[in-house]
Amino acid sequence: MDATTVLGRYFAAFNAGDVDGMLACLTDDVAHHVNEGEVRIGRDAFAAFCAHMSRCYREELTDIVLFSAQNGTRGAAEFTVNGTYLETDDGLPAATGQTYCLPGASMMTLRGDKICRVTTYYNFADWLKQVS
Repeated sequence: MDATTVLGRYFAAFNAGDVDGMLACLTDDVAHHVNEGEVRIGRDAFAAFCAHMSRCYREELTDIVLFSAQNGTRGAAEFTVNGTYLETDDGLPAATGQTYCLPGASMMTLRGDKICRVTTYYNFADWLKQVS
């Protein structure tokens, strides 16, 4: 299976709010590199992150463009994050249902037909400006 197919399934699950579907795309030892955050290792840590995100944010990715390296071990996506800030996150401005829209990207490494590294980037200062 090529990288864009795997990434396509992952992002379709993300937009559907289907955490189990996202987890099914990941290796057990996935390394999740979060923008402005700590690296989380493993599907359990990824699931806990998703639970936190679902509580504080509602997001949909649009304008998704998928990329794949020729050997199928690397892939990337560029997208627009359309979100609503639902519940105040620790150390961040108070949530009052603010909406935000910003560009983002994810770089991924694949092992077989599973994602073993997810690295996500977006402009945190831009997000703060939009929700403050």
